[in-house]
Amino acid sequence: MLPRSPHEPHRTATPLELFFDLVFVVAIAQASAGLHHAASEDHLAAGLLAFVMAFFGIWWAWMNFTWFASAYDCDDIPYRLLVFVQMTGALIFTAGLEAMAAGDLRLGVAGYVVMRLAMVTQWLRAAHGDQARRATALRYATGIAGVQLLWIGMLAVPPAGVVPGFFTLVALELLVPVWAERAGGTPWHPHHIAERYGLMTIIVLGESVLAATLATERALAAGQAFGSLVPVVVGGILTMYAMWWFYFDHPWHEELTSFGRTFAWGYGHVAVFAAAAMAGAAIAVAVDQVTGSSHLDPRAAGALLAGPVAVYLALLWFLQGRARARDGRRTVVLALALAALVGAPFTSEPVLATGLTLALSLAATLQLRRRAAALSA
Repeated sequence: MLPRSPHEPHRTATPLELFFDLVFVVAIAQASAGLHHAASEDHLAAGLLAFVMAFFGIWWAWMNFTWFASAYDCDDIPYRLLVFVQMTGALIFTAGLEAMAAGDLRLGVAGYVVMRLAMVTQWLRAAHGDQARRATALRYATGIAGVQLLWIGMLAVPPAGVVPGFFTLVALELLVPVWAERAGGTPWHPHHIAERYGLMTIIVLGESVLAATLATERALAAGQAFGSLVPVVVGGILTMYAMWWFYFDHPWHEELTSFGRTFAWGYGHVAVFAAAAMAGAAIAVAVDQVTGSSHLDPRAAGALLAGPVAVYLALLWFLQGRARARDGRRTVVLALALAALVGAPFTSEPVLATGLTLALSLAATLQLRRRAAALSA
């Protein structure tokens, strides 16, 4: 297993990577559905905690594979088989999400450990084939394996210690790449990484569209008049379309220029992805509000959408360092958008208010760019 060149031309996602992503579509849909049902039953705090725990496992396994594949995708038989093992672990993890939300971690931890131990084997192969980065690969393998032992040990922790233990192990997981890369950076490909993250953004936005669509279908099948759903439908469509546009309106590979920026960019996307996934659950809850099948306070339901959308916008602004430096007026647009999103849950139609805020913010951003281009011409 030899490293791939970070300057390789026309580097794109492989069919195996796309197949790998499809497995995570199922996991994200399951996590989003769990949040939707918990919120509608007025168990928002418990639902959010379960979502965070589930989404971290999904994102972290996906991200580790993505960066490894960018550096070492040799596409031989052992590599493919190990990826299949990771995919199987993801399916086991997904099957255990409902039990995890109820406090039974066994199946979820089993699936997660399967995913991660397959990653250990991949790093051991890299250590054998890439002698120049052997120390880095061995650090990855050792660090990941050690944390998996701690995850298994979590099964013996009493219920009161599960949440503190979870966040402690999350911190350790996040520190493994930081520690490993200090022994020598792996040769990931900026354009490939940017494409892979873009594909994951499409996946989570697609899951949000699906969740909202299914909720609307159920409401109509139950006899709900379509007219009463129009504000939610229009607001949801505007929200999803604008979130997509804001993300893909920037050449992300330009941000991957240094060790520190790259780690901030890669890690910061967990909230970008989670916010996009939460938006679909929030729109589904809004549909339940219209049909009277949700017990959640209307303002809390509105905040469940406006809050993640605000986080999404703020993080994109933060991660777009070069674009932000070139045009400070975008900061003004962001500030106005965030202020409007804070007020959205207090309106009679929070989903529509959120969608209109995003649409107007996008229109203002595009207008500013058009004027800047005209002045520089």
